Amino acid sequence: MRFSDLLPRLLKIQESEGYLPPSRLLELAREIEVPIALINETATFYSFFRMIKRGKYVIRLCNSPSCYLNDCESVVEIFESLLGISVGEVTKDGKFSLERTSCIGCCDGAPAALINDYLYTNLTRERVREVLAKCK
Repeated sequence: MRFSDLLPRLLKIQESEGYLPPSRLLELAREIEVPIALINETATFYSFFRMIKRGKYVIRLCNSPSCYLNDCESVVEIFESLLGISVGEVTKDGKFSLERTSCIGCCDGAPAALINDYLYTNLTRERVREVLAKCK
């Protein structure tokens, strides 16, 4: 196998497992005969590769300048408080993951977040409660 096939192979693993488990990365490194460090460097470079298992609902909180200026930090705190986790963690029941992300292109609706692939804008404490209630 060529090294240029690495990204498609990583994507295939992630589609199958939901993330990139260390055991599967080690298996891939042996299979294509490259150091595991190179596989890890590649996987961690790209933001859409996941190194830990995520929840059923992946909440990506926009961290752009517009969101920041519109008090996204208080929205982060609201999500953390209601979910009982910090950014980068998964709820114990595996239902929610909380992450920060770069601009999602909704500056006119800041602060904004993506939950899986659905966009939520103009987030407030009340709106966050409504959004979370929709996730079943």
